[in-house]
Amino acid sequence: MDPDIITQDSLRLGLNLGLFVLRVVVGVTLALHGVAKFRGGIRGVGNWFDAEGLRPGLLHAWLAACVEIGAGLGLALGLLTPFSAMAFVGVMATAGWVGHRTNGFFIIREGWEYVFVLAAAAAAVAATGPGEWSVDHALGLAWHGPAWLAVAAAGGLISAVSLLAVCYRPSAPSEQ
Repeated sequence: MDPDIITQDSLRLGLNLGLFVLRVVVGVTLALHGVAKFRGGIRGVGNWFDAEGLRPGLLHAWLAACVEIGAGLGLALGLLTPFSAMAFVGVMATAGWVGHRTNGFFIIREGWEYVFVLAAAAAAVAATGPGEWSVDHALGLAWHGPAWLAVAAAGGLISAVSLLAVCYRPSAPSEQ
């Protein structure tokens, strides 16, 4: 057997396996985070969002939970991958700003490390494409490359900034 063929087959298998594991782990993590909002009490999440300044809190709790579930499952399945990644980046950027930015980088102190890593992983999948083991591939949808990374990252950040500009009204320090 030609060693180049074995190398190419091995490379293709490794790439598809790696993308599959990354998509499923990161996507299911986000989806379960959304499910937890419902299971833990969506009203309580809404109250917390209100207290953090994201108003109306209950509406944003529902939106956050649904986007987390939808974007997470979309990424896990490799379905409309760059758009799933864009939603993923948007919800993580919003979470990073509202809930974590004042705590520094490290998650050990409730910092933005975790949401950053998840958003970066989703954006990276938009750059590579979801791989052959995905719904997109089964549907004949081929999107990958730097442009899709830019779409996912910029689109997600623009959506987060837009949402924050319209709906984020934190209390002044003397009101807390």
